[in-house]
Amino acid sequence: MSLTQDLEIILEAVLPTDPSFRRVEQAVMDSCIHDARRSALEGSKEAFLFSAMRLLALPDNGHTRLIPNDSISVLPLRLVSIGRVVQLTDTALETPAARGELIAVNGTAVGEIEASAARFLAGTRQRKRVIGPILLVWPYALAHLGVSSKENTTEYRVKDENGRITDLKMENKHTVPASKLYPRNEHGKADPAWQPEKYAEMEDWQGLGLSISLPSFFDQSQSALPKAISDAAARVRGSSNETLLIDIRGNTGGNFLQTMPLIDAISEGPSRRVVVLVDKFTFSAAIVFVAILKNRLGHRLKLIAEEMGDGLTFFAEGGLLDLPASGAVVRYSSAFHDWENGTSNETTPAEIARQMVPAGKLSLDREWVVSSTAETTKRAFYRQALKSLAD
Repeated sequence: MSLTQDLEIILEAVLPTDPSFRRVEQAVMDSCIHDARRSALEGSKEAFLFSAMRLLALPDNGHTRLIPNDSISVLPLRLVSIGRVVQLTDTALETPAARGELIAVNGTAVGEIEASAARFLAGTRQRKRVIGPILLVWPYALAHLGVSSKENTTEYRVKDENGRITDLKMENKHTVPASKLYPRNEHGKADPAWQPEKYAEMEDWQGLGLSISLPSFFDQSQSALPKAISDAAARVRGSSNETLLIDIRGNTGGNFLQTMPLIDAISEGPSRRVVVLVDKFTFSAAIVFVAILKNRLGHRLKLIAEEMGDGLTFFAEGGLLDLPASGAVVRYSSAFHDWENGTSNETTPAEIARQMVPAGKLSLDREWVVSSTAETTKRAFYRQALKSLAD
Protein backbone atom coordinates (compact mmCIF):
# COMPACT_ATOMS: atom_id res chain seq x y z
CA MET A 1 0.00 0.00 0.00
CA SER A 2 1.44 3.37 -1.03
CA LEU A 3 1.22 6.88 0.34
CA THR A 4 -0.61 7.95 -2.82
CA GLN A 5 -3.53 5.79 -1.66
CA ASP A 6 -3.58 7.74 1.60
CA LEU A 7 -3.72 10.94 -0.41
CA GLU A 8 -6.60 9.61 -2.50
CA ILE A 9 -8.57 8.93 0.69
CA ILE A 10 -8.14 12.57 1.63
CA LEU A 11 -9.05 13.81 -1.85
CA GLU A 12 -12.06 11.53 -2.36
CA ALA A 13 -13.51 11.11 1.14
CA VAL A 14 -12.59 14.29 2.99
CA LEU A 15 -12.30 17.33 0.74
CA PRO A 16 -15.67 16.85 -1.08
CA THR A 17 -17.48 15.94 2.17
CA ASP A 18 -16.12 18.47 4.63
CA PRO A 19 -17.99 21.80 4.21
CA SER A 20 -15.18 23.77 5.81
CA PHE A 21 -13.15 23.42 2.58
CA ARG A 22 -15.76 25.42 0.66
CA ARG A 23 -14.17 28.64 1.90
CA VAL A 24 -10.64 27.74 0.73
CA GLU A 25 -9.39 29.19 -2.55
CA GLN A 26 -8.97 26.45 -5.14
CA ALA A 27 -5.53 27.64 -6.21
CA VAL A 28 -4.24 27.44 -2.65
CA MET A 29 -5.73 23.98 -2.23
CA ASP A 30 -4.26 22.78 -5.53
CA SER A 31 -0.79 23.95 -4.47
CA CYS A 32 -0.99 22.00 -1.21
CA ILE A 33 -2.33 18.92 -2.99
CA HIS A 34 0.59 19.13 -5.41
CA ASP A 35 3.08 19.19 -2.52
CA ALA A 36 1.38 16.24 -0.81
CA ARG A 37 1.32 14.22 -4.02
CA ARG A 38 5.00 14.89 -4.69
CA SER A 39 5.93 13.70 -1.18
CA ALA A 40 3.73 10.63 -1.57
CA LEU A 41 5.32 9.69 -4.89
CA GLU A 42 8.77 10.10 -3.37
CA GLY A 43 7.76 7.65 -0.65
CA SER A 44 8.75 9.95 2.19
CA LYS A 45 6.22 9.28 4.96
CA GLU A 46 7.19 12.18 7.18
CA ALA A 47 7.28 14.64 4.30
CA PHE A 48 3.86 13.39 3.19
CA LEU A 49 2.42 13.73 6.69
CA PHE A 50 3.75 17.25 7.04
CA SER A 51 2.35 18.35 3.69
CA ALA A 52 -0.99 16.67 4.48
CA MET A 53 -1.08 18.57 7.77
CA ARG A 54 -0.73 21.80 5.78
CA LEU A 55 -3.50 20.77 3.36
CA LEU A 56 -5.96 19.84 6.10
CA ALA A 57 -5.18 23.00 8.09
CA LEU A 58 -6.29 25.25 5.23
CA PRO A 59 -9.90 25.80 6.43
CA ASP A 60 -8.63 26.99 9.85
CA ASN A 61 -11.21 24.69 11.39
CA GLY A 62 -9.82 22.83 14.39
CA HIS A 63 -12.12 19.83 13.95
CA THR A 64 -10.58 19.19 10.52
CA ARG A 65 -6.97 18.11 10.71
CA LEU A 66 -4.40 15.39 10.21
CA ILE A 67 -3.42 13.67 13.46
CA PRO A 68 0.09 12.17 13.05
CA ASN A 69 0.39 10.84 16.62
CA ASP A 70 -0.02 7.15 15.76
CA SER A 71 2.42 7.24 12.85
CA ILE A 72 5.49 9.17 13.98
CA SER A 73 8.22 8.84 16.60
CA VAL A 74 9.29 11.73 18.80
CA LEU A 75 11.98 12.57 21.30
CA PRO A 76 10.93 11.24 24.73
CA LEU A 77 9.64 14.52 26.21
CA ARG A 78 6.05 15.48 26.96
CA LEU A 79 5.55 19.19 26.30
CA VAL A 80 2.24 20.87 27.17
CA SER A 81 1.02 24.45 26.76
CA ILE A 82 0.08 25.50 30.29
CA GLY A 83 -0.89 29.08 30.86
CA ARG A 84 1.12 31.23 28.48
CA VAL A 85 4.14 28.95 28.18
CA VAL A 86 5.13 25.48 27.00
CA GLN A 87 6.18 23.26 29.87
CA LEU A 88 8.13 20.02 30.06
CA THR A 89 5.83 17.86 32.21
CA ASP A 90 6.96 14.25 31.67
CA THR A 91 9.54 12.06 29.96
CA ALA A 92 9.86 8.52 28.64
CA LEU A 93 12.73 6.02 28.40
CA GLU A 94 13.78 7.01 31.92
CA THR A 95 15.05 10.28 30.49
CA PRO A 96 16.32 12.51 33.31
CA ALA A 97 15.11 16.06 32.87
CA ALA A 98 14.15 18.99 35.05
CA ARG A 99 10.48 19.93 34.74
CA GLY A 100 9.73 23.50 33.85
CA GLU A 101 9.19 26.08 31.12
CA LEU A 102 10.64 25.40 27.69
CA ILE A 103 12.63 28.46 26.61
CA ALA A 104 14.26 27.41 23.33
CA VAL A 105 14.99 24.48 21.01
CA ASN A 106 18.42 24.43 19.37
CA GLY A 107 18.83 28.06 20.35
CA THR A 108 15.59 29.22 18.72
CA ALA A 109 12.95 30.74 21.00
CA VAL A 110 9.78 28.70 21.38
CA GLY A 111 7.61 31.61 20.22
CA GLU A 112 9.52 31.81 16.93
CA ILE A 113 9.03 28.09 16.30
CA GLU A 114 5.32 28.34 17.10
CA ALA A 115 4.95 31.17 14.58
CA SER A 116 6.69 29.11 11.87
CA ALA A 117 4.56 26.04 12.64
CA ALA A 118 1.20 27.87 12.68
CA ARG A 119 0.30 27.14 9.05
CA PHE A 120 0.63 23.38 9.62
CA LEU A 121 -1.78 23.44 12.56
CA ALA A 122 -5.54 23.65 12.26
CA GLY A 123 -7.87 25.97 14.13
CA THR A 124 -7.66 29.01 16.35
CA ARG A 125 -4.53 30.41 17.98
CA GLN A 126 -5.44 28.61 21.19
CA ARG A 127 -6.04 25.26 19.50
CA LYS A 128 -2.69 25.57 17.74
CA ARG A 129 -1.08 26.02 21.15
CA VAL A 130 -2.78 22.79 22.26
CA ILE A 131 -1.77 20.56 19.36
CA GLY A 132 1.51 22.30 18.47
CA PRO A 133 3.94 20.98 21.12
CA ILE A 134 4.26 17.64 19.34
CA LEU A 135 6.12 19.46 16.55
CA LEU A 136 8.74 20.58 19.08
CA VAL A 137 9.80 16.97 19.68
CA TRP A 138 9.41 15.62 16.14
CA PRO A 139 12.90 15.81 14.58
CA TYR A 140 11.58 15.93 11.00
CA ALA A 141 9.27 18.85 11.81
CA LEU A 142 12.04 20.77 13.54
CA ALA A 143 14.30 20.30 10.52
CA HIS A 144 11.53 21.37 8.14
CA LEU A 145 10.89 24.47 10.25
CA GLY A 146 14.59 25.34 10.12
CA VAL A 147 15.35 24.54 13.76
CA SER A 148 17.50 21.42 13.41
CA SER A 149 21.00 21.33 14.86
CA LYS A 150 24.16 20.61 12.91
CA GLU A 151 24.71 17.47 14.96
CA ASN A 152 22.29 14.56 15.14
CA THR A 153 20.98 15.92 18.43
CA THR A 154 18.35 18.35 19.66
CA GLU A 155 18.99 20.69 22.60
CA TYR A 156 16.21 21.97 24.84
CA ARG A 157 16.64 24.89 27.22
CA VAL A 158 14.33 24.58 30.25
CA LYS A 159 13.76 26.95 33.17
CA ASP A 160 12.54 25.38 36.41
CA GLU A 161 10.24 27.00 38.99
CA ASN A 162 13.25 28.50 40.77
CA GLY A 163 14.55 30.14 37.62
CA ARG A 164 17.44 27.72 37.09
CA ILE A 165 18.30 27.06 33.44
CA THR A 166 19.08 23.55 32.20
CA ASP A 167 20.24 22.57 28.71
CA LEU A 168 19.01 19.09 27.81
CA LYS A 169 20.67 17.44 24.79
CA MET A 170 18.72 14.60 23.15
CA GLU A 171 20.00 12.07 20.60
CA ASN A 172 17.63 12.19 17.61
CA LYS A 173 17.80 8.42 17.17
CA HIS A 174 16.39 7.83 20.68
CA THR A 175 12.69 8.28 20.01
CA VAL A 176 9.41 6.78 21.17
CA PRO A 177 6.02 6.39 19.47
CA ALA A 178 4.36 9.80 19.69
CA SER A 179 1.12 8.28 20.97
CA LYS A 180 2.99 7.25 24.13
CA LEU A 181 3.30 10.90 25.17
CA TYR A 182 0.76 12.76 23.03
CA PRO A 183 -2.89 11.59 23.10
CA ARG A 184 -5.14 12.24 20.11
CA ASN A 185 -7.47 14.35 22.23
CA GLU A 186 -4.95 16.53 24.02
CA HIS A 187 -6.24 17.32 27.51
CA GLY A 188 -3.29 19.25 28.93
CA LYS A 189 -2.63 16.98 31.90
CA ALA A 190 0.93 16.00 32.78
CA ASP A 191 0.03 12.32 32.45
CA PRO A 192 -0.66 11.61 28.76
CA ALA A 193 -2.73 8.52 29.69
CA TRP A 194 -5.08 10.54 31.92
CA GLN A 195 -8.73 9.49 31.92
CA PRO A 196 -11.50 11.03 34.07
CA GLU A 197 -12.27 9.01 37.18
CA LYS A 198 -15.66 10.75 37.47
CA TYR A 199 -17.72 12.70 34.99
CA ALA A 200 -18.86 15.15 37.67
CA GLU A 201 -17.00 15.97 40.87
CA MET A 202 -18.92 18.13 43.36
CA GLU A 203 -17.77 19.88 46.51
CA ASP A 204 -19.45 22.27 48.97
CA TRP A 205 -17.21 25.23 49.82
CA GLN A 206 -18.70 26.12 53.22
CA GLY A 207 -20.92 29.04 52.39
CA LEU A 208 -18.99 30.19 49.31
CA GLY A 209 -20.89 27.93 46.96
CA LEU A 210 -20.80 24.60 45.15
CA SER A 211 -18.14 23.54 42.67
CA ILE A 212 -18.79 21.06 39.87
CA SER A 213 -15.88 19.77 37.80
CA LEU A 214 -16.90 18.36 34.41
CA PRO A 215 -13.68 16.93 32.90
CA SER A 216 -15.15 15.28 29.79
CA PHE A 217 -18.34 14.75 27.80
CA PHE A 218 -16.95 11.66 26.03
CA ASP A 219 -18.57 8.51 27.43
CA GLN A 220 -18.12 5.27 25.52
CA SER A 221 -20.37 3.43 27.98
CA GLN A 222 -23.25 5.81 27.20
CA SER A 223 -24.38 5.48 30.82
CA ALA A 224 -21.75 7.00 33.14
CA LEU A 225 -22.07 10.58 31.85
CA PRO A 226 -25.92 10.70 31.96
CA LYS A 227 -25.83 9.32 35.52
CA ALA A 228 -23.25 11.89 36.63
CA ILE A 229 -25.19 14.71 34.97
CA SER A 230 -28.41 13.56 36.63
CA ASP A 231 -26.74 13.49 40.06
CA ALA A 232 -25.25 16.94 39.53
CA ALA A 233 -28.62 18.33 38.40
CA ALA A 234 -30.28 16.95 41.54
CA ARG A 235 -27.59 18.52 43.73
CA VAL A 236 -28.03 21.89 42.00
CA ARG A 237 -31.80 21.78 42.42
CA GLY A 238 -31.31 21.02 46.11
CA SER A 239 -29.58 24.40 46.59
CA SER A 240 -31.46 26.72 44.28
CA ASN A 241 -29.84 29.99 45.41
CA GLU A 242 -26.29 28.72 45.85
CA THR A 243 -23.41 30.20 43.88
CA LEU A 244 -21.99 27.69 41.39
CA LEU A 245 -18.49 27.23 40.07
CA ILE A 246 -18.34 24.97 37.01
CA ASP A 247 -14.92 23.85 35.83
CA ILE A 248 -14.71 22.63 32.23
CA ARG A 249 -11.02 23.32 31.72
CA GLY A 250 -9.50 20.40 29.85
CA ASN A 251 -12.91 19.21 28.65
CA THR A 252 -12.32 18.42 24.97
CA GLY A 253 -15.99 17.78 24.24
CA GLY A 254 -18.24 14.83 23.49
CA ASN A 255 -22.04 14.87 23.52
CA PHE A 256 -23.49 18.12 24.82
CA LEU A 257 -27.05 16.82 24.42
CA GLN A 258 -26.45 14.53 27.41
CA THR A 259 -25.65 17.56 29.56
CA MET A 260 -28.97 19.35 28.97
CA PRO A 261 -30.52 18.15 32.30
CA LEU A 262 -27.75 19.96 34.19
CA ILE A 263 -28.14 23.08 32.03
CA ASP A 264 -31.88 23.03 32.79
CA ALA A 265 -31.26 22.67 36.54
CA ILE A 266 -28.75 25.53 36.60
CA SER A 267 -31.13 27.74 34.63
CA GLU A 268 -34.01 27.26 37.09
CA GLY A 269 -32.41 29.33 39.88
CA PRO A 270 -33.60 32.89 39.11
CA SER A 271 -31.00 34.59 41.32
CA ARG A 272 -28.16 32.08 41.09
CA ARG A 273 -24.75 33.37 40.09
CA VAL A 274 -22.50 31.06 38.06
CA VAL A 275 -18.82 31.22 37.25
CA VAL A 276 -17.44 28.91 34.56
CA LEU A 277 -13.74 28.15 34.32
CA VAL A 278 -12.49 27.60 30.76
CA ASP A 279 -9.14 27.26 29.02
CA LYS A 280 -7.46 26.43 25.73
CA PHE A 281 -8.28 22.73 26.28
CA THR A 282 -12.04 23.51 26.35
CA PHE A 283 -13.39 22.38 22.98
CA SER A 284 -16.43 21.47 20.93
CA ALA A 285 -19.35 20.23 23.05
CA ALA A 286 -17.88 21.84 26.16
CA ILE A 287 -17.98 25.22 24.38
CA VAL A 288 -21.58 24.55 23.36
CA PHE A 289 -22.40 23.83 27.02
CA VAL A 290 -21.06 27.29 27.92
CA ALA A 291 -22.86 28.95 25.01
CA ILE A 292 -26.27 27.61 26.04
CA LEU A 293 -25.69 28.58 29.68
CA LYS A 294 -24.63 32.09 28.65
CA ASN A 295 -27.73 32.50 26.51
CA ARG A 296 -29.95 31.49 29.42
CA LEU A 297 -28.20 33.24 32.30
CA GLY A 298 -26.90 36.39 30.62
CA HIS A 299 -24.96 38.65 33.01
CA ARG A 300 -25.37 36.13 35.85
CA LEU A 301 -22.76 33.91 34.20
CA LYS A 302 -19.10 34.91 34.42
CA LEU A 303 -16.32 33.34 32.35
CA ILE A 304 -12.94 33.14 34.06
CA ALA A 305 -9.46 31.82 33.19
CA GLU A 306 -8.29 31.83 29.57
CA GLU A 307 -9.64 31.87 26.03
CA MET A 308 -11.19 28.58 24.89
CA GLY A 309 -9.74 26.32 22.20
CA ASP A 310 -12.37 27.12 19.56
CA GLY A 311 -14.59 29.99 18.58
CA LEU A 312 -18.37 29.75 18.47
CA THR A 313 -18.60 29.35 14.69
CA PHE A 314 -17.04 26.13 13.49
CA PHE A 315 -17.57 22.87 11.60
CA ALA A 316 -17.82 19.64 13.57
CA GLU A 317 -19.52 16.19 13.64
CA GLY A 318 -17.95 14.11 10.83
CA GLY A 319 -15.59 11.40 12.01
CA LEU A 320 -12.16 9.81 11.80
CA LEU A 321 -10.49 8.11 8.85
CA ASP A 322 -7.44 5.88 9.10
CA LEU A 323 -4.73 6.33 6.48
CA PRO A 324 -3.47 2.75 6.10
CA ALA A 325 -0.12 3.40 4.43
CA SER A 326 1.16 6.09 6.79
CA GLY A 327 -0.74 5.05 9.91
CA ALA A 328 -2.01 8.59 10.51
CA VAL A 329 -5.61 9.61 11.20
CA VAL A 330 -7.68 12.29 9.52
CA ARG A 331 -10.34 14.12 11.49
CA TYR A 332 -12.95 15.61 9.16
CA SER A 333 -16.13 17.63 9.67
CA SER A 334 -19.59 17.42 8.18
CA ALA A 335 -21.76 19.97 10.00
CA PHE A 336 -21.88 23.74 10.47
CA HIS A 337 -22.26 25.25 13.95
CA ASP A 338 -22.89 28.92 14.70
CA TRP A 339 -23.45 29.45 18.41
CA GLU A 340 -22.54 33.13 18.20
CA ASN A 341 -25.55 34.07 16.07
CA GLY A 342 -27.67 30.96 16.62
CA THR A 343 -27.84 30.00 12.95
CA SER A 344 -27.57 26.65 11.18
CA ASN A 345 -27.69 25.35 7.62
CA GLU A 346 -28.50 22.19 5.73
CA THR A 347 -25.44 20.40 7.14
CA THR A 348 -26.40 20.92 10.80
CA PRO A 349 -28.07 17.84 12.37
CA ALA A 350 -31.68 18.55 13.34
CA GLU A 351 -31.19 17.60 16.99
CA ILE A 352 -28.37 20.15 17.27
CA ALA A 353 -30.16 22.85 15.27
CA ARG A 354 -33.10 22.63 17.71
CA GLN A 355 -30.80 23.57 20.60
CA MET A 356 -28.88 26.30 18.79
CA VAL A 357 -29.00 29.71 20.44
CA PRO A 358 -27.24 33.08 19.89
CA ALA A 359 -24.66 33.27 22.68
CA GLY A 360 -22.78 36.31 21.40
CA LYS A 361 -19.01 36.61 21.69
CA LEU A 362 -18.41 34.72 24.98
CA SER A 363 -15.66 37.09 26.03
CA LEU A 364 -13.82 36.43 29.26
CA ASP A 365 -15.03 38.41 32.24
CA ARG A 366 -11.63 37.91 33.84
CA GLU A 367 -8.45 36.48 32.41
CA TRP A 368 -6.88 34.32 35.08
CA VAL A 369 -4.03 32.21 33.77
CA VAL A 370 -3.13 29.26 35.98
CA SER A 371 0.42 27.99 35.49
CA SER A 372 -0.03 24.58 37.11
CA THR A 373 -2.46 21.66 36.92
CA ALA A 374 -1.61 20.42 40.42
CA GLU A 375 -4.53 19.56 42.69
CA THR A 376 -3.44 22.06 45.35
CA THR A 377 -3.34 24.80 42.71
CA LYS A 378 -6.80 23.83 41.48
CA ARG A 379 -8.34 23.98 44.97
CA ALA A 380 -6.80 27.36 45.69
CA PHE A 381 -8.12 28.60 42.34
CA TYR A 382 -11.65 27.39 43.14
CA ARG A 383 -11.66 29.19 46.48
CA GLN A 384 -10.37 32.42 44.97
CA ALA A 385 -12.88 32.30 42.09
CA LEU A 386 -15.83 31.72 44.47
CA LYS A 387 -14.65 34.50 46.76
CA SER A 388 -14.46 36.87 43.80
CA LEU A 389 -18.21 36.40 43.27
CA ALA A 390 -18.92 37.02 46.94
CA ASP A 391 -16.97 40.30 47.01
